[in-house]
Amino acid sequence: MIQLDKVLYTAKTHTSSGGRNGTSRSSDGRLDIHLSSPGGAGTGTNPEQLFAAGWSACFIGAMGIAATKLGITLPADLSVDAEVDLGTGADGYGLQARLTVNLPGVARDQGQALVDMAHQTCPYSKMSRGNIDVAIRLA
Repeated sequence: MIQLDKVLYTAKTHTSSGGRNGTSRSSDGRLDIHLSSPGGAGTGTNPEQLFAAGWSACFIGAMGIAATKLGITLPADLSVDAEVDLGTGADGYGLQARLTVNLPGVARDQGQALVDMAHQTCPYSKMSRGNIDVAIRLA
């Protein structure tokens, strides 16, 4: 388990008792969303989409740190496509995830080095490591 020496930021949200069919709002009001169950008729987002968006954004940040350390310039049009599956297994409900990293114009060996380093430092990657099936690939 990772122990924090210094807290840099704390996200605070309030989610209604509707859970997957409720609402969620951040303490600063910047996030104010309606939630809907995956595949349901609702118009809101779902926790799996939020996790995919958060992880892909964080992973891009981790690649920026890795690029600085490796002396590589990241392309302006880089992207990460994240897929998070909700399913069932022997232990009940669970998640699995895939990240596809797009680094146009970056040599494949440099891109793989960036992805590998980012996966070691990204907080979402650390959180998921050993807990869910994860595949990260360079497009």
